[in-house]
Amino acid sequence: MTTTIEVMPRESGKFVISLDFELNWGVRDQQTLEQYGTNILGVRQAIPAMLDVFTEYGLRVTWATVGFLFCKTKPDLLAHLPVVRPNYIDPNLSPYLALDSIGDDEATDPYHFGYSLLEQVRHTPGQELATHTFCHYYCLEQGQTSESFRHDLQAAIDVAQEHDLELRSLVFPRNQYNPAYMGICEEVGITSYRGNESSWIYKERNEKQQALYKRGARLIDAYLNMSGVNCYSLDEIAKSFPYNIPASRFLRPWSRRFRLLEGLRMQRILRGMEYAAQHGQVFHLWWHPHNFGVNLIENIAVLRQIAEHFRWLQTRYGMESLSMGNIAEYLQKRQQKSKDSVGSLQNDQEQQA
Repeated sequence: MTTTIEVMPRESGKFVISLDFELNWGVRDQQTLEQYGTNILGVRQAIPAMLDVFTEYGLRVTWATVGFLFCKTKPDLLAHLPVVRPNYIDPNLSPYLALDSIGDDEATDPYHFGYSLLEQVRHTPGQELATHTFCHYYCLEQGQTSESFRHDLQAAIDVAQEHDLELRSLVFPRNQYNPAYMGICEEVGITSYRGNESSWIYKERNEKQQALYKRGARLIDAYLNMSGVNCYSLDEIAKSFPYNIPASRFLRPWSRRFRLLEGLRMQRILRGMEYAAQHGQVFHLWWHPHNFGVNLIENIAVLRQIAEHFRWLQTRYGMESLSMGNIAEYLQKRQQKSKDSVGSLQNDQEQQA
């Protein structure tokens, strides 16, 4: 009697890109428009340039978008505000206190409105629109509650649905992952989120816990290997739901100050991608569009080099480009197939009995 052993094909590596699309809502509590406004305005050139690269190389990308940006005008934004809002101990963290000072629409205030940019993303193949919460909500700051988070996330889901968009993926602003809120995420339909790297230097933190030594360690890690490759197996990701698709590396913007270290920075990224491709794991790269708001030529050159490396890994190892939503769909289908196989086997055993 011949026994047939089914050999499972090796899992291909996955290359995930997620972007935190927020305009000034993401930096208003840290920098003024005088300090950072050029970066924000530069997003209007950066997004089309990035989309061109993504299209050319077939890269699927998750755009975690602040819900405010789904609103075309100030009256539209005011009409969508949730009833319950975060009451941060530090009032500077609340964008709601800044609403009186914003303009009426994208033409008069390109720092706080960006619906035309959202439309460009939406109509580019392979791009997933996801949520970065409604107001750039901070889940670990004092004064906010699970109730205010629930209202915020529901507001983001609702405003997107008005544009016939279903948001399934989430990126926590400032990477303030709060495990207590996973049930709420699942209730509103979130299937995946971007967690933090496992190293101690990337541990969840609020603004007061941003110790200088950790900031310094993260800066060094961008150039020298302090935290490892930060790649993840699909089996590991599948252990919890919503699925945690952790970050592997932040794509720091090109800097004239650190230009002599560019080779080291690039090698950290490319080696991580290659490790994932060789071992059938996930490599997750992320950044903000406003990081490309200045030095666009240099930043796009970096992105193109990464895209070229992906193409090589795709040819040699079969690496795939998937959005966060694609990863979640893949795992859900895989788990359902596994359940169906177990059910079929049980039926066969019962019939034989």
